[in-house]
Amino acid sequence: MRIAFFGTPEFAVPSLRALIEEGFEVGLVVSQPDRPQGRSRSKLIPPPVKVVALDEGIPVLQPEHPTGEFADQLLAAGADVGVVVAYGHILRPAILSIPRLGMVNVHASVLPRWRGAAPIQWAILNGDETTGVTVMQMEAGMDTGPVLHTIETEIPADETAGELSLRLAELGAAALIESLTLLAAGELAPHPQDPVFATHAPKITRETTRLDWSRDGASLARQVRAFDPEPGAWAVFDGEELKLFGGRAASGEGIPGTVLVSGESLMIAANVGALEVSEVQPAGRRRMSPGEWSRGRAAAVGARFT
Repeated sequence: MRIAFFGTPEFAVPSLRALIEEGFEVGLVVSQPDRPQGRSRSKLIPPPVKVVALDEGIPVLQPEHPTGEFADQLLAAGADVGVVVAYGHILRPAILSIPRLGMVNVHASVLPRWRGAAPIQWAILNGDETTGVTVMQMEAGMDTGPVLHTIETEIPADETAGELSLRLAELGAAALIESLTLLAAGELAPHPQDPVFATHAPKITRETTRLDWSRDGASLARQVRAFDPEPGAWAVFDGEELKLFGGRAASGEGIPGTVLVSGESLMIAANVGALEVSEVQPAGRRRMSPGEWSRGRAAAVGARFT
């Protein structure tokens, strides 16, 4: 079975590696263009999937938009099936129909729950106790296609989005291999999603990540974990933006946003209870302990976050 693999970030790497290791013929990799990174934004960095593909000698295409002449390039690749894992572009029906067996997608939730761009973050924000991965047949709708395979897993109470993403990437790779093996044998039985149970996970915005001290401590802790390591939940202290990490709900009372404990940990009053964090990150600097950050600052008990 000849495969065209579409993927960009680290999340997609285990799936690509699994295809190679299991002997599937990956004839083409499609990834997003190299992007500038770092503070200077002067150096172009290749996507993790591209790095793996080049190491394996697999041809790589990086269209700015997967349309136009790209369709001819994909057709020329002669793929039996397309595999999409966190590619980062919506593919039009004309592209989806090019591989002989269509395209399948590895999605980081148990569909139809959390359709959309940020399923991991929204699962944690919502306080879900379980999540998982879904392999589905792609169609024109956003994550609406028939389900081929799912694997579920629990979400530990203190797990961050980054930690959960690593686990789901491995589960997604396993689910993908099982699905393609059954597809090759003609034994795959897709079943439609029930839209009644659909929920949506839209893109994360700056406002989504801002901490609102009128909420309870448990909700704030989930928000901190949902955006760890990127893009980081944030608040304003002394006129400057500060990202908070390592969040957990704590007992405490005070005016919402008020510092209750300041030292090697930082505890801030919420509307109900409090938020305790173990790391902070000032704008333009690295992550550090609250104690390191607060030295030389007015981050004493009674100071206020907004």
